Amino acid sequence: MPELPEVETTKRGLAPLIINQTVVQVVLHRANLRWEMPKHLITTLANQKVNAVNRRGKYLLIEFDVGTLIVHLGMSGSIKVLDKEEPCLKHDHFELVFDDGKSMRLNDPRRFGAVLFSKDGSHKLLDGLGVEPLEGLFDDTYLYVRSRKKQQNIKAFIMDSKVVVGVGNIYACESLHQASIAPERSAGSVSKKRYQVLSQCIKNILTQAIDAGGTTLQDFSQVDGTPGYFSQTLSVYGRENRPCGTCDGKISRITQNQRSTFYCKQCQT
Repeated sequence: MPELPEVETTKRGLAPLIINQTVVQVVLHRANLRWEMPKHLITTLANQKVNAVNRRGKYLLIEFDVGTLIVHLGMSGSIKVLDKEEPCLKHDHFELVFDDGKSMRLNDPRRFGAVLFSKDGSHKLLDGLGVEPLEGLFDDTYLYVRSRKKQQNIKAFIMDSKVVVGVGNIYACESLHQASIAPERSAGSVSKKRYQVLSQCIKNILTQAIDAGGTTLQDFSQVDGTPGYFSQTLSVYGRENRPCGTCDGKISRITQNQRSTFYCKQCQT
């Protein structure tokens, strides 16, 4: 699933291509993705100029004078900007055609993504989100304070979007490994000092992933069609039974909260 680094990569690639461009046509190639796509977008966004492209958690926010287009990439989505004459692919479900002859297309084979709209920029999917891990509120005490008396495992805790946004499964595994913390530990049992280390590791891992263009395992690609290269530097994710790069142990895989967790039993405690 595209997480914060993939969505941030998409935002950065998209912004210079569509900001200040005017929509001349909105095309809904199907009625719904995860939810029904608002049909009024065809008229609401007609002749509207893109003012900004932002991100909140895993949501892309495309800003217009009339409101905000909210786009979620789901489990398999990606966005590309092409010449409008390029034929659409099978899973191109939503399209914005601009006055410069370019077309922004959301491709989502599994259709778990979303295209939504808000007149004032607020939405129930955004309102309950936690802090951004690469911004100031996510300091070296934030996780420690929020974790007190929490019995859930620490991996589930840092993946909770109501606590902190964008730390998906891959990045949680990598951050916990870099911080030498076992994913099965209860969140409330981890010391303040170790949370300070983990907070910095989360920032480091997410920043490295953004710099690498995200992680491509199956479907994700950047706006220009290239894959994300962070997968080439993964330390634990998808490396079951392979040597740990930190110690002489091996990477193990367990299931937590219906997701695969990869870690080293020897150096993560």
